[in-house]
Amino acid sequence: MHVYFAPQTILYDGTQLSSLWAYRSFGLLGDSIVAFRGPCRVQFEHMVDLEDVRAQSPIYGDDMLHFIVEHFDHDLERAVLRQRLLAAIIREILEQKGYGLQRSGDDLYYQDRKLSISIATTTPVSTMIHTALNITAKNTPVPAAGLVELGWSVAQIPKLAGEIGRAYADEMQSVQRSRCKVRGVG
Repeated sequence: MHVYFAPQTILYDGTQLSSLWAYRSFGLLGDSIVAFRGPCRVQFEHMVDLEDVRAQSPIYGDDMLHFIVEHFDHDLERAVLRQRLLAAIIREILEQKGYGLQRSGDDLYYQDRKLSISIATTTPVSTMIHTALNITAKNTPVPAAGLVELGWSVAQIPKLAGEIGRAYADEMQSVQRSRCKVRGVG
């Protein structure tokens, strides 16, 4: 699985949730987790979560750490489970600074303020996940917390992104190994 941090600032607008985005954008062919920093502005026509669309709940933030994951299978339930695993991995890594976080499904909270956004979906050839963490809580539509508040400096964001990406890729490799080492019964 490819793990990549894009050094340039990228506006996340929802169009990144399209098949082969990592390959088209960065030449990463196959399963990947790509991280980048940038604002978030998702218009309703690009929202995947129809609950947010029906509620007319805007999604935006000034400064976020984004992760786009793509796996080449078509199982949406597996994608949702991977999305929740990614949230659990992020929580473990962030809690190393001593802050207690709460996870509810695919969302992370600090003191009842939202730290993350996330969605899983399918494309014609793959499943995709977008998860993003507020770097700062400025200009968010709900009470929010940010990584800076949790003790991460802006300069540490690329390193943090790499640590999360590698941990996720390692977990996927471990799952694959576990699948391959057991014999069937019955």
